[in-house]
Amino acid sequence: MEAAEKEEISVEDEAVDKTIFRDCSKIAFYRRQKQQLSKKATYQALLGSVTTEQDSTRFPIVSDATKTPLLAEVYGIEKNIFRLKINEETPLKPRYEVPDVITSKLGTVRLVSCSGDADSLILTDGKGDLKCHISANPFKIDLVSENEAVISINSLGQLYFEHLQIPHRQRPTKGNKESPAADTSQENQEDLGLWEEKFGKFVDVKANGPSSVGLDFSFHGFEHLYGIPQHAESHQLKNTRDGDAYRLYNLDVYGYQIHDKMGIYGSVPYLLAHKQGRTVAIFWLNASETLVEINTEPAVEYTLTQLGPAAAKQQVRCRTDVRWMSESGIIDVFLLTGPTPSDIFKQYSSLTGTQAMPPLFSLGYHQCRWNYEDEQDVKAVDAGFDEHDIPYDVMWLDIEHTEDKKYFTWDKKRFPNPRRMQELLRSKKRKLVVISDPHIKVDPDYSVYTKAKEQGFFVKNPQGGDFQGVCWPGLSSYLDFTNPKVREWYSSLFAFPVYQGSTDILFIWNDMNEPSVFRGPELTMQKNAVHYGNWEHRELHNIYGFYQQMATAEGLIQRSKGKERPFVLSRSFFAGSQKYGAVWTGDNTAEWNYLKISIPMLLTLSVSGISFCGADVGGFIGNPEAELLVRWYQAGAYQPFFRGHATMNTKRREPWLFGEEYTRLIREAIRERYTLLPYLYSLFYHVHTSSEPVMRPLWVEFPNDLETFGVDDEYMLGSALLVYPVTEPQTTMADVFLPGSTEVWYDSKTFAQWKGGCTVKIPVTLDTIPVFQRGGSVVPIKTSVGKSTGWMTDSPYGLRVALSTQASAEGELYLDDGHSFQYLHQDQFLRRRFSFSSGVLTNRCADEKGHYPSKCTVEQILVLGLREKPSCVTTHSSDGKVQPAAFTYYDKTSALSLERLSLSVVDDWQVRIRC
Repeated sequence: MEAAEKEEISVEDEAVDKTIFRDCSKIAFYRRQKQQLSKKATYQALLGSVTTEQDSTRFPIVSDATKTPLLAEVYGIEKNIFRLKINEETPLKPRYEVPDVITSKLGTVRLVSCSGDADSLILTDGKGDLKCHISANPFKIDLVSENEAVISINSLGQLYFEHLQIPHRQRPTKGNKESPAADTSQENQEDLGLWEEKFGKFVDVKANGPSSVGLDFSFHGFEHLYGIPQHAESHQLKNTRDGDAYRLYNLDVYGYQIHDKMGIYGSVPYLLAHKQGRTVAIFWLNASETLVEINTEPAVEYTLTQLGPAAAKQQVRCRTDVRWMSESGIIDVFLLTGPTPSDIFKQYSSLTGTQAMPPLFSLGYHQCRWNYEDEQDVKAVDAGFDEHDIPYDVMWLDIEHTEDKKYFTWDKKRFPNPRRMQELLRSKKRKLVVISDPHIKVDPDYSVYTKAKEQGFFVKNPQGGDFQGVCWPGLSSYLDFTNPKVREWYSSLFAFPVYQGSTDILFIWNDMNEPSVFRGPELTMQKNAVHYGNWEHRELHNIYGFYQQMATAEGLIQRSKGKERPFVLSRSFFAGSQKYGAVWTGDNTAEWNYLKISIPMLLTLSVSGISFCGADVGGFIGNPEAELLVRWYQAGAYQPFFRGHATMNTKRREPWLFGEEYTRLIREAIRERYTLLPYLYSLFYHVHTSSEPVMRPLWVEFPNDLETFGVDDEYMLGSALLVYPVTEPQTTMADVFLPGSTEVWYDSKTFAQWKGGCTVKIPVTLDTIPVFQRGGSVVPIKTSVGKSTGWMTDSPYGLRVALSTQASAEGELYLDDGHSFQYLHQDQFLRRRFSFSSGVLTNRCADEKGHYPSKCTVEQILVLGLREKPSCVTTHSSDGKVQPAAFTYYDKTSALSLERLSLSVVDDWQVRIRC
């Protein structure tokens, strides 16, 4: 281990040192934009100069301070989306516009003017009631629905745009007032960081001077906002104070502080606003450092006394103002108008893509540690799961599996025969995941380094040489994933002949890709490093990890000649990362409050398009007590990505190391996960095709129930299951809110019924967490659990049917081969719909396109909420065959159990219950 590495590891053994990271007061573009507010500069739209293109309406905007014009473009996008772009009309050179995030099939809708003059312009797509009202002086845009403003743009006059400037040394004359912040006094330049910005020992030299942008948005009638991950904060966004904005800047923050708005590993500049009857959203497409301020003005009621003795009362709606500020780029913002949460999810995925369909194994349990020591250690841990009858699917190897931290290699002493190790896992129908970070060790004997250097594939420093920084291998260079040729080359490294020792059961983990640079400013890359196209790192920092995950996923697809689905976990992410795999919440700590905060963190990721997300079970840093570890497994079993992970120097914590009783409890939690895989896999198909999140905050399912809007300690898994993780030690009673006054809920363990619309007290022991099935749903399960998902392909299904107050229920099962793209290219899949009505449970095809052979049968059916004991139960096949079915009815819980059935999953049939 090199000295530099030892030094950095000792730093990482401590909790987060916030002096390493900047707060808002130390961010120059934030100070500049806040200072400009006091100057009250306004912009005017020159609507007499409107031009209408095929897909946009364009007009100049001029500041009364600079008189230098900006160009505004308004677009209509399919699915009730509006887009506003503001750029310099004639910049000194092109400004950065984020590529590769918006889907290529974006369809525009022609907007037409339904009225307009020099003072105002009204645009509409001619289809719905939405109108875009543009006011000239001061410049403002109102999105209007049913004659009420829904979203206003620049109503607070906070539009801010710093024009690119000629460097001082090239200027023919003294001074330049083209930027709102331009000021040549030495004192002001240092304070405002116009051309240089200092932080600690670091100096950020800005070749083009200040270039930040900002704009305000007002949500009328809204006071509940969500989104803009990633922060260790509540699901509902909080009002910000001066100097306390939400920061979007991807950083390696080891043991991050909770209830804090500092930026951590990923950034999605996407914010949702919700109220009864309407959901809207803003997608701010900018990959530079971004800050978001939020302020809610509550509704007020006042009396109009001037109307005489019959005083009239008028209510002013609440309003939430959101101010976006980015260090560079242009203003490129999409307004998503809903009106429902489901509409918003579809609109956002039409812009950035849907969640990739994961291979089935990746929904099983993953076992990880920094580091499993060698092949023998892997073999022993793998055997331990079998010996203790605990299913798992994936073994993970961290950086120590490589030779001197050189990715795509194996340590010859520790892992002398990686193929043999993988064949052992394959024989158990399990997989292997290994790590591949973006930093490449500077080593002339390392072929990945030499080939990348020869082809100029590294990020450059401002002088034109390869950027070098310290990370795990010591001195490293960083691949420039923004370059398509670099991504293509990197993808080729995963080919089996190139990646020696790899097999088709090996998948990839991208870590440290914010990117992490141990001795860099804020432990990341300096902002004036240079990327492909001569773009500075400041322009695209937040999208760097997105590109590595994209290239990795493409490499795994290519190695199978386009046949197999990839699995790639990435720590860093951006809008659209859902297209390439999974993310997680990073380096959390083995403490109860980190378990608790993981729930709102995952909910925020989920509503922001990234459904395949999870938190390290047990906490990455430190040693969890046994009770905490059990509670974390119980929570993780009902979350999309389920992985146990721990840092080096922690005690080993495989599930069987805490005594027999705790082993049993962890086993039960993991086995419940495997039981629910048919339901979970079906949910992933739905998010892949129709954008509905897998893990959902209550407000998504109950959008008109005001009591749900601030709940983030419980959640829905799909539309059928409500999960309340236990996040406090020694809990014996849980207060669970069951939403929906017309709903009925069933305790998944006791089958007890509860009416919705109230909080209920549920006794809990260490072997349970409250999970409720919603009346009106059918949840498909597996009735037996194997060693891994691969052993369960042909095992029978069960159906958990929970009746609504109308004694009806509905649910779906999605089925395919679990690993290939044949579901997509050859329609090799099954979608079966189960519905219960008037005492009849029906299985029928939900999608005639799909076809997939399956030997599986439904062998168990549990019906909850059946008020009378049946006199007989019969099964009816599609060929007319009728058979009696044995059943047991439980009077106390009104539950009917049917066992030893043999009903084919692929065929139509009915089960008729006569009472």
